[in-house]
Amino acid sequence: MSNLHDIPVTTRSGCGERPVLRERGQREVFCGLTGIVWLHRKLQDAFFLVVGSRTCAHLIQSAAGVMIFAEPRFGTAILTDRDLAGMADANDELDRLCVTLLERRPEIRTLFLVGSCPSEVIKLDLARAAERLNARLLPQVRVLSYSGSGIETTFTQGEDAALRTFVPLMPHTDARQLMVVGCLPDVVEDQFRRQFEQMGIADVVFLPGRRASDVPAIGPNTDLLPAQPFNGDTVRALVARGARLLHAPYPFGAEGTTAWLEAAARAWGVTPAAFDAVTAPARARAETALARQRPLLAGRSLFMLPDSQLEPSLARFLHRELGMRLIEVGTPFLDRQMVSEELALLPEDAVLSEGQHLERQLARVRAARPDLTVCGLGLANPLEAEGLATKWSIELVFSPIHGYDQAGDLAELFARPFARRARLAV
Repeated sequence: MSNLHDIPVTTRSGCGERPVLRERGQREVFCGLTGIVWLHRKLQDAFFLVVGSRTCAHLIQSAAGVMIFAEPRFGTAILTDRDLAGMADANDELDRLCVTLLERRPEIRTLFLVGSCPSEVIKLDLARAAERLNARLLPQVRVLSYSGSGIETTFTQGEDAALRTFVPLMPHTDARQLMVVGCLPDVVEDQFRRQFEQMGIADVVFLPGRRASDVPAIGPNTDLLPAQPFNGDTVRALVARGARLLHAPYPFGAEGTTAWLEAAARAWGVTPAAFDAVTAPARARAETALARQRPLLAGRSLFMLPDSQLEPSLARFLHRELGMRLIEVGTPFLDRQMVSEELALLPEDAVLSEGQHLERQLARVRAARPDLTVCGLGLANPLEAEGLATKWSIELVFSPIHGYDQAGDLAELFARPFARRARLAV
């Protein structure tokens, strides 16, 4: 008999929507703990305490590339064999560890308790632990909790889970404001804020901001402009609080950034002339930077394995602005509410797949022999050994790639494998 999980299903979710190849099988992705790497850099008054195993500790340490001697704002409360066997009270030990940590790091104003696969297996209730610690530590320190487990998620969903914890804390406001949702490097945030201000949109808040203790307000006059396609749960929670979602492609490349900014400009009544006056110089710089990379990428075939949930947005950018030919665009989870504008811009002949069946997708890669495969770290070296050029998808999350000024850098990340091969050619 056939295993139902081994049968790919092609479905249409609605009238006029493109078919999706749904895969359900072996997965090869990092877990949501990886999001701590960029979240701890953004939230300058927060500490992320993972409740997990030594494997969790090694993962974050390796991904962040930070030595413990530098006292980074993350760490791991390691569950021992006694904890896992139920022979010790993990809650008492966690409380003691948190208090000791905060005494040593008095600058911390928000403590995130981050669940992992081991803590979920033993049913350690971190939400209740956060409530217990808040009764003891507020108002000096707020304790929040979320799951970074990789049992049913991919690594970018760690950010979504972390940002979702802020929503119940947000005070109500009736003031008109624009809220940009998604973790952005400070330099990119400053660029966008400056462009919004030049267009006359002064009331702009970013989630997350640079301090976890500065929680923005929310209300019916708040317009949401997502900056990352993987924060769907956070966006829906904000909409449930009365905010209005603005739909747009994401700000990757000149075209995507223009459409993203234009969505906010239309909602706020910015005239086309004022919009062009602000964006035209930056867009021209971006198009010039992209032109330098286009000769290396135009006409090349691309296969994107599911990993980061950025795949539909990046595929649109690579196809429309750099002339790459899309074979298959895979994404771990297809959130149509978040990427509907991107899907409309993908070519009809590109296969769109959701979920992962590692063996079957690798078979399609080997059959297609694409010029470039975007994949996770664990798959890159084996594919390179078979003569296939690869790009690590996780690098696209760690790097500043949003906005006009980063468009050339984003294109260079994809051109780099070809430039490297050209230099090594005998």
